[in-house]
Amino acid sequence: MTTTLPAAAGTAAAPGPAVRAAGHRAPRRAAHRVLLHTPGKLRGLLALLVLLSLAWGGFGGWVAVHHSSAADSLVSVNERLTLDARQMYQSIADADATITAAFLASSEPPLSELQRYQNDLATAHGDLSRLQAAGGVPAAAGALAGLGGGLSAYTGYVGEATSEFAMGYPLTGGSFLQVASEEAHLVLLPAASTVFTQENAALKAASGQATGLPWVIAALVLALVTGFVLYRAQRWLARRTNRLLSPGLVLASLLLVVSVVWVVAAFAGARSDLDRGISQGNVGAYDLAFASIGVQQIRGDAVLNFISRSGSASFQDNFDATSKKTGPGAGSWLSEAAAAQPSGGQAASLVATAERDATAWYTANDEVYRLNTAADYAAERSLVTGSTAAGYTALEADLTRAIAADQAVFASAATSGASTLDPLAGVVIAASLLMAAGCAWAVSRRLAEYR
Repeated sequence: MTTTLPAAAGTAAAPGPAVRAAGHRAPRRAAHRVLLHTPGKLRGLLALLVLLSLAWGGFGGWVAVHHSSAADSLVSVNERLTLDARQMYQSIADADATITAAFLASSEPPLSELQRYQNDLATAHGDLSRLQAAGGVPAAAGALAGLGGGLSAYTGYVGEATSEFAMGYPLTGGSFLQVASEEAHLVLLPAASTVFTQENAALKAASGQATGLPWVIAALVLALVTGFVLYRAQRWLARRTNRLLSPGLVLASLLLVVSVVWVVAAFAGARSDLDRGISQGNVGAYDLAFASIGVQQIRGDAVLNFISRSGSASFQDNFDATSKKTGPGAGSWLSEAAAAQPSGGQAASLVATAERDATAWYTANDEVYRLNTAADYAAERSLVTGSTAAGYTALEADLTRAIAADQAVFASAATSGASTLDPLAGVVIAASLLMAAGCAWAVSRRLAEYR
């Protein structure tokens, strides 16, 4: 029989499992109690308010920089590159039309026409260099590379045509002038059109980034959360300390309200300006640019048709299709450009003039193709180098002035929008730092009362 001996006097009994477990939990409970008492809550509140204030400054400032940089790029980069791409196309087309018409008109082309041709080529090379230096749009890289070699080849062909012409060879089918014009129409102008289209798409993408809503909405949600926490913190402090207001938290709340109102007002104003610039400036200029491309294609085809004398109906078919797309007429580029103009503006008047000039010019081009079909080459030459050339120059002048007017509207509106966004990041960041300081001061004063 086993007897259990009592514990010796003065000997402490070993703690049981329940006691040991309670001993292990004791530090955690102590820490929990520290967090739950008022100084612990104040420290947690201090950390939360400072973090939220700085988060508003960091995220709100990033959103402001995101939209501001896109707006600045829209004005200083994208719009400039789009203009260079359009101008490059126009210069190539005008150079080809000018030199071919000059050779057809006289055995000794006038110096003014030769200088115009040289100026066009210089402008095209300058625009190409700027587009290549800027990097441009990746999708247009191949077209830019093709233009670099193509312009040199075109210039060489024209030089050979000049030598042929000086030796008395006729500028007919198979001549170097035809080869040069085909190089312009089949290689250079399609590549230039691709570059223009891609650069304009990049401009619209930058506009979408500058006026997009998702990040702004996310920043405003963060501001609302911060404002709610500030409100609850002041309510809690009022109950705990019997003070109706905490100056530091009131200051932080006011700074939050001011910075949020500034963000909303600045973004709304900038968005309105940028949208106006796109709708009243860029959209019209884009349609007018394609109308100008169509006019230059019609002119180049008429000249090339006379030089080749192939009897092919493809040039006239191209003329019919291109003139319909150019307009005026429902769904045409000129009609779409006219619809985009604000009534009473300078561009609206210029587009209306271009529509009238285009209609008369198409009639003259119809006569060119009728004479070609009838093999009346002398009369065709006279018309190609005379009235249709003058009509082309007048129509191009109308379109160029209208595009310039639209681009002025776009530049003014976009610059105004970008300027509105520029100071926004600084305002948000400065407000958030002052908010954090106000919160820290307010809560630290309450903590000092417990020491």
